[in-house]
Amino acid sequence: MTIHAATPEQRLQELGLTLPAPRQAAGNYVGCVRTGNLLFLAGQGTDEYRGKLGEDVTVEVGYLAARQCMLNLLAVVKREIGELSKVKRFVKLLGFVNSAPDFTDQPKVMNGASDLLVQIFGEKGKHARSAVGMTQLPHNNAVEVEMIVEIEE
Repeated sequence: MTIHAATPEQRLQELGLTLPAPRQAAGNYVGCVRTGNLLFLAGQGTDEYRGKLGEDVTVEVGYLAARQCMLNLLAVVKREIGELSKVKRFVKLLGFVNSAPDFTDQPKVMNGASDLLVQIFGEKGKHARSAVGMTQLPHNNAVEVEMIVEIEE
């Protein structure tokens, strides 16, 4: 039996997912800065998921919002390097969760982004992560995620 590794793009297709068009920066900044073999990606929210976790958004919906944020981030990575197979590893995620004062399940919400990376990239998708609650996010986004990625030289 021959086993061949699927490309990240093939894994996305197997999961029934497509990368959206990269979003335009909402201000005087860029969506990605490349220095050496590292990509620093600006935070990505979503147009689909708005509201405050623990108030009008459930953990399950927040999980989907974090997953969509990751798809948005991956679209920026693909635009920057051409093929997702050039990713060496995901170094760090920072997740901002629009949270009601007593909401404490930010890590469960951020699992939406983390789980997707591991589904697509396997071991390369494992990363360091922080998940923090915020009083408010731009445009009332439920979640925003930024990340650092190491790429092949």
